[in-house]
Amino acid sequence: MKNAYFAGGCFWCITPVFMDTEGVKDVVSGFSGGIEKDPSYEDVKHQLTGHRETVKITYDEAKVTYGQLLDIFLTYTDPFDGEGQFIDRGRSYTLAVYYETEEEREITEEKLKELKNASGRDVFVAVEAFTAFYDAEDYHQHFYLTHPEEFEEELISSGRKAVQTVHE
Repeated sequence: MKNAYFAGGCFWCITPVFMDTEGVKDVVSGFSGGIEKDPSYEDVKHQLTGHRETVKITYDEAKVTYGQLLDIFLTYTDPFDGEGQFIDRGRSYTLAVYYETEEEREITEEKLKELKNASGRDVFVAVEAFTAFYDAEDYHQHFYLTHPEEFEEELISSGRKAVQTVHE
């Protein structure tokens, strides 16, 4: 099993698209990219730590590749928005890929280059070496399953529902 770390805006909103992927064992909501150890959701949300909301995807590379996970990530986010994602604004909601190996960095940079060339638009996805991941509080884990009504409201009010519907 391997791990991939993607900051895709609201971690609640991108968890199910990865959980529905064959070969993905688990998706954990948490934080990466900041300097404070073990930050709280409230501090990250209020832009106090430099972290981004991030998901840690545990997957079987014999069933799904890192590149395929990146494709899903780029499909269900807005890589052309450098200020956040949908209604969520600020650094903690900006996009990032935290790579663990040079191969992951190269795959990521190539996909972002292809996206920029195909769209003719600037792509705002930070590509950073992985340093640490901190699990978010239990309340945030698999939120779409434990709070389905609130989750659906979040998808609709944020504008993500329209994006997910297009790709279903």
